[in-house]
Amino acid sequence: MTERNETPPAEPRQAVEEPVAEKLAELEDRWLRAVADLDNLRKRVARDMDRQRIEERTRVAAEWLPVIDNLELALRHAGADADAVIEGVRAVRDQAVGVLARLGFPRRDDVGTRFDPARHEAVSTVAVPDADPGTVVEVVRPGYGDGALQLRPASVVVSTKADE
Repeated sequence: MTERNETPPAEPRQAVEEPVAEKLAELEDRWLRAVADLDNLRKRVARDMDRQRIEERTRVAAEWLPVIDNLELALRHAGADADAVIEGVRAVRDQAVGVLARLGFPRRDDVGTRFDPARHEAVSTVAVPDADPGTVVEVVRPGYGDGALQLRPASVVVSTKADE
């Protein structure tokens, strides 16, 4: 009988190890590239977000410039007729309300509507005989926007049941 050597020859082992080492190197290279691509994407998204924030802030600030110009004009004429100055300030206020509306936050006229705690903040109650209880009878401070785009709720006076 001939004696058998139980260890495999070196050539087949080397033949298996070389493709595995090549595949491992290829996978490591792909992994490093993916990590670098992800890092580059993160940096690009951060730059894009910064750029968009600056653009939006610039757009909003530009919307307010005419309002500031008109306030300065009203201040220059403050020594003039008081009624004209008051009318000018009202016009500037209307212009500012228009800016907020264009930015997506319209002023709400809530007098006569049903009190809604999501849209209103009750600052007082008053008995009003001709109004249903829970009705907004006066707006102390107007609300702007609606739903998820609400800047602030309206401060309101709400009617209660009238005493008989």
